[in-house]
Amino acid sequence: MNIGQAARASGVSAKMIRYYEGVGLIPPALRSAAGYRVYSATDVHMLRFIRRARDLGFAVAEINDLLGLWRDRSRRSADVRQLAQRHLADLRRRIDELGQMAAALNTLIACCAGDDRPDCPILADLGSP
Repeated sequence: MNIGQAARASGVSAKMIRYYEGVGLIPPALRSAAGYRVYSATDVHMLRFIRRARDLGFAVAEINDLLGLWRDRSRRSADVRQLAQRHLADLRRRIDELGQMAAALNTLIACCAGDDRPDCPILADLGSP
C-alpha cells in the first residue's frame, strides 16, 4: 500500500510517517519501481503501535525503546514495566506542575478587577523579576 493508504489504515498522518522514518523510528519504506513508498501490513501494525504509544504520551525516544522491547521476543516484561512506570511518574509530575500553574493563574485572575482601568495584577506578575 502507498503512504496515504498506510496513513489511513494506521491513523498516523503521512507527514508523521515520513518523520518517523527520518528519525529512524521505523525502517525506510520499500520503494516501488516509480520511487513511491510501499508499506506492508507489518509496517501498518508498527505504525499503530507507535500511534497508541504517542496517545499515551510516550516521547519518540521512549517509543524507540518500546519498539526494541516489542521486537525482542526474549525481553523481560519487567523491563517494559519499568519503562512504563518511569513514564507514569513523569506524567504525574507534569500533572502536579500543571495544577500548580493553574492555581497560580487562578489567584492572579481573582486579583484582577477586569474593568476599564489599566492596572492589571496579571501583567504586573508576568513582568516581575
